[in-house]
Amino acid sequence: LNNLDNFQIYSQPTRKRTQSLHGPSPVTTFGPKACMLKNPKAVMHIQDPASQRLTWNKPPKSVLIIKKIRDASLLQPFKELCIFLTQQKNMIVYVERKIIEDPAIAIESFVSLKKKICTFREDYDDISNCVDFIICLGGDGTLLYASSLFQESVPPVMAFHLGSLGFLTPFKFDTYQSQVTQVIEGNAAVILRSRLEVKVMKKNREKESVEEISLVTNGDKTMHYQVLNEVVVDRGPSSYLSNVDLFLDGHLITTVQGDGVIVSTPTGSTAYAVAAGASMIHPNVPAIMITPICPHSLSFRPIVVPAGVELKITLSHDARNMAWVSLDGRKRQEIAYGDSITITTSCFPVPSICFRDPVNDWFESLAQCLHWNVRKKQSHLSSEEEEF
Repeated sequence: LNNLDNFQIYSQPTRKRTQSLHGPSPVTTFGPKACMLKNPKAVMHIQDPASQRLTWNKPPKSVLIIKKIRDASLLQPFKELCIFLTQQKNMIVYVERKIIEDPAIAIESFVSLKKKICTFREDYDDISNCVDFIICLGGDGTLLYASSLFQESVPPVMAFHLGSLGFLTPFKFDTYQSQVTQVIEGNAAVILRSRLEVKVMKKNREKESVEEISLVTNGDKTMHYQVLNEVVVDRGPSSYLSNVDLFLDGHLITTVQGDGVIVSTPTGSTAYAVAAGASMIHPNVPAIMITPICPHSLSFRPIVVPAGVELKITLSHDARNMAWVSLDGRKRQEIAYGDSITITTSCFPVPSICFRDPVNDWFESLAQCLHWNVRKKQSHLSSEEEEF
């Protein structure tokens, strides 16, 4: 990453897929100024999660605020945060244009504030080299949306729990000033949430126009995505079973017959995958989870594969209907005969800032959000009962 403001050049790892059990080596620079503090005690590729700390090459000067749209309860926190960052911290604040165009923000108290905010449009403006870190106000969906805005290096993300579930949003807004100040000063733990690099290749159809094609190869079109939670392939509106072939490093490993299949990251293992019966994987584990959705087989259980493998999903030649794919719940599209979905671990993780550390935050989320292993405790035996 060559950033003129830092006057430093960082060499990024090659994007060539690795066969290592550790998966692709993730980048350790995030946005223009953030990077991972090197740990001299690290052994091999495995680092103690509690030792993962954020540091800055130069003090951060810009921040992107992502707010859950059409939520009136977030207007006041959003205003307070913008005022704090612009007036007390002298930072440049970026906000998506549709947030500022919200009629609720057009009120008089926001007029002077809007003049100090920079706006951008999704899919039109590239802000990848403008933002030093990101603050999310809302639920888990705001973190997923932040990930989708950056197709390569992602700035550090600080997520405040102002939504419904909040599994990925560890910070409470009550103490936002002290918490944000600590992040700006580089005093924060961070967890690298791996993403999936997804390529959706569609065979050329005669009726499709050239304008619809993202990347043309031999008449086919290929679309690239970075996915934080999961890739879901399902039967869509059809009443027939989904029938898709699943390849691993070029070898057919099984045919999925059921409602569909979920390919998820460790972060996504606690989302749709866990509802479909998958195990929960800590985000520091380099792995990919494959989970069938209502398979028509009693023996088809979820499996975990190394992060370095390449998965490919195609429609089976004897399938009775088309399949549909969605990526983090978005970009839903039909998969027809001859199309394919290629999935592997991305080299560009999402550096998520922790409230305490990666281990404690994860178990706290399991307990508070999913009520993991909540059970009334068994009473102890009385002395009389022990005799029997």
